[in-house]
Amino acid sequence: MLGASLDFESYVSRIGHEMNRIDADAVRRWADVLFDAWDNDKTVYVVGNGGSATSATHFSQDLAKSTLRTDDLYDETKKRLRIISLTDNVGWMLAVANDLDYDQIFVQQLMTLASRGDLVIAISGSGNSSNVVKAVDWAKRSGLRTFGLTGFDGGQVDALCDDGVHVDLDDMGMVESLHLTLFHWVLNDVYARINSEGRYAVGSHSGS
Repeated sequence: MLGASLDFESYVSRIGHEMNRIDADAVRRWADVLFDAWDNDKTVYVVGNGGSATSATHFSQDLAKSTLRTDDLYDETKKRLRIISLTDNVGWMLAVANDLDYDQIFVQQLMTLASRGDLVIAISGSGNSSNVVKAVDWAKRSGLRTFGLTGFDGGQVDALCDDGVHVDLDDMGMVESLHLTLFHWVLNDVYARINSEGRYAVGSHSGS
């Protein structure tokens, strides 16, 4: 744990250093795949364990609600991003873990809900969580798109996914924090595209 050895100033400085090492094009592609899912009426499924499970919940809530203007949330005709965190189906997960195996908790949901062309966002700091790996493997074999968020050496998730953002750092807390920080830029970018605001406003010449 870097925070156990680094003082606050050094810790914050290290976060900035690690942020600057991340592949900016990969982050932009993360926004691209989410916008494409919205544009093509596909469903997004998010999976992860532990802290990454709560990130999955956070991502899905923000992308479902905060990609629309507040007033548009009352509009029943407004096109929305269909997204669900598979970490939130507690009863289903516990039944599968109890009756089958814990590594089946996400893939069984995907088998029931997902369709070809949908998107799986797979979050795993280690990149080797077996339930996330199995979900990605099934998704790829079933014609879904896959995008991974990983840390450490990327593990199997980074190797299996079509694309992803890799935080090359051996500290779980900082990896999870960077995933969440990057996500908020992605959220804002997708919002701006859907609503033609900011650098995506009509007539804007700002770079992306």
